[in-house]
Amino acid sequence: MPEHVTILGDGAMATVCSILLTHGGHGVTMWGAFEQSIERLQQNRDNSRLLPGVRIPASVRLTANDAGCFDRSTMIMSAIPTQYMRSVWTRLKRHVPPQKPVVSVAKGIENGTLLRPTQIIADVMGTPQNPLAALSGPNIAGELARYLPGTAVAASDDLTLAARVQEAFSTQWFRVYTNTDVIGVELAGATKNVIAIAAGILDGLAAGNNAKAALVTRGLVEITRLGVAMGAQASTLNGLAGLGDLITTCVSPEGRNRTVGEQIGKGRSLADILDKMDSVAEGVPTTRSVVELARRHQVEMPITEAVHAVLFGGKDAISALSDLMSRDPKPEQAGL
Repeated sequence: MPEHVTILGDGAMATVCSILLTHGGHGVTMWGAFEQSIERLQQNRDNSRLLPGVRIPASVRLTANDAGCFDRSTMIMSAIPTQYMRSVWTRLKRHVPPQKPVVSVAKGIENGTLLRPTQIIADVMGTPQNPLAALSGPNIAGELARYLPGTAVAASDDLTLAARVQEAFSTQWFRVYTNTDVIGVELAGATKNVIAIAAGILDGLAAGNNAKAALVTRGLVEITRLGVAMGAQASTLNGLAGLGDLITTCVSPEGRNRTVGEQIGKGRSLADILDKMDSVAEGVPTTRSVVELARRHQVEMPITEAVHAVLFGGKDAISALSDLMSRDPKPEQAGL
């Protein structure tokens, strides 16, 4: 059954999802928070700032109208970066149709509250809540926009909703699996960005592939340890939304978080890097949140702590790497 999906956000992932949904025969409305941005897209339908050469399908309705964006909507997709979700959803709350399912594609943890994206939406909307799902996985927007094969996981406490999201977003080049472990899928999507920053730092330092392989492997140990402590399933963290997304983000030259790390490894300051970026690197603010989650759940995450020290503590990247390599030796199964 065709859906009509209102996409909140006009960034790279919103653009890609509009292509996926349109290709699947669904109606799409794309809402942007800023009229000027939407007007530029209406003029040529080319998201040149974030995805040069990628055109938003002609059938996609573009709008900055807060109330009218939900006309005919059967499903809502939230493509707002995590740290901005609360303000956007607070702004739109009174216009959101009750009981319409909401699918989040954000990958982060809110600073302060330490809430995952679907939890932020639930917190703003209150009760009765809209049914919630998360769509996450190893999906670099630029590759999907070029119709290269990709996969994702649709997670919801309600497996019927997960299957509905699966059906809506599946295409010949985009395969979607279902899962009921929302905690695991969202936490994996957030924490892998932190490890990707570390991977980028290694690239910037020209530390080699041996070092990156070790980082990705031990990074997954950290992610799994925290996830299980918070109620996630280890199998989710070892699956597409966990290991799969971690690998993609750590190796892709298009990954924003890996790129931030690479530039830090080459000696640039975080402030200068972020000032010149056109898009949001969710891993930067999320690093603060993950360090706090690890503290609250008494989980050891030395790689994450090292990234935090480099980003916010003024620690030199080479010193951070040296400290990680000189930790007390122990059996692999004993953890980091």
